[in-house]
Amino acid sequence: MDSTVEAVKANLDINSNQTLKVSVYHAFKRTIILGEIPAGERINESVFSEEMNISRTPIRYALEQLLKEELVEHVPGIGMIVRGISIKDAYEIYDIRKALDTLAFTKAMHLMTEEDFDELERHLQSGDSIQTKESDDRIDNLINNFSGFNAYVYEKSQMRRLPKIIDELQAYLVYFRELSIRSEVRSKIALEEHFLILRGMRNKDVETMTMLIHEHLDHSLKFIIEDMENRNIG
Repeated sequence: MDSTVEAVKANLDINSNQTLKVSVYHAFKRTIILGEIPAGERINESVFSEEMNISRTPIRYALEQLLKEELVEHVPGIGMIVRGISIKDAYEIYDIRKALDTLAFTKAMHLMTEEDFDELERHLQSGDSIQTKESDDRIDNLINNFSGFNAYVYEKSQMRRLPKIIDELQAYLVYFRELSIRSEVRSKIALEEHFLILRGMRNKDVETMTMLIHEHLDHSLKFIIEDMENRNIG
């Protein structure tokens, strides 16, 4: 089997509640963002269809969505070519994330009750428990815990339009988060940073909380950039 097809197939979750076309789309997107399909690689619908034993329809749907997101491009006479995500893209995404998180966490901080802060702390304690236990699904559980931390704060910010703004970046953030969390050292430090951010929120200390958020994201970005450089992603 073609190595590119193997990479996409490895990221395909057919056991999810999503339709096949959506699952195929997420598999392609995940594979491209993680750099497992190099930039410049041609995606041949017929090859993927034959080797993955599925029709061309879900593959075509996936490529249409990726084209809108500029992760692939159509080159006349050649077909769909992977554009991928560059180091420059990673910096841009994290700059946007810094601005959004600073705003959302500040809004939430002033609206959250003590019960809300306690609930968020219990969530982080659950993450700490997951961190220390060896299990096959530890990484997946940690990713869900980290994502849940942000989702809870976004909800408490009461900014109705924020989920739509975040949604476009979410896939990138989830995959970036997965890269960093798979490092035991980074995941432990990231959890400690979440506890510090929570303390800043409890104290209503905007300046300290902002600094902590930016440091947390800078550490994550540094890890991502090093990983991309090690895989020769420019």
